[in-house]
Amino acid sequence: MEKQQLKVILTAVITTIIVIVGLIVLMPFIGPRFLHPMMMGDQPAPSGLDTSTERTSDAGMFMVSWSSDSGELPLNQIHTWTLHVETADGQPVEGATILVDGGMPQHGHGLPTNPQVTADLGNGDYRVEGMRFQMLGFWEVRFTITANGQSDSITFDLVLE
Repeated sequence: MEKQQLKVILTAVITTIIVIVGLIVLMPFIGPRFLHPMMMGDQPAPSGLDTSTERTSDAGMFMVSWSSDSGELPLNQIHTWTLHVETADGQPVEGATILVDGGMPQHGHGLPTNPQVTADLGNGDYRVEGMRFQMLGFWEVRFTITANGQSDSITFDLVLE
């Protein structure tokens, strides 16, 4: 009887360890969907959002557009954007300094990574590496662009579904 009880206990312990290790390994992929209801986008995005990928900067100095190199906004995957910056009259902006910031205003947190412009690709295009969105819902991505002694900002609204 003692051997049988030891076998049952040992099986339970090993099974528990396997389940815990499995959850730890899978957490980056399935975790955001099950950890918190807000992560599934249960909180509706504000009405009237402009989710366009091309807009004029806040003070009208630049026309800015973005595209994800993966063609979509993947959940929980680091990806790269290309940011295109032109002057108000349509000339490509070369040699700009661009800062990236953002987050989920409804949740009160920033981006989970620290995306940065890593290359001036020429013709007004800039590579932004380190983009990642770890949950569904409403996001903002802000760029502060400084070129030719002038600075302006733009905020893009995104909704991951």
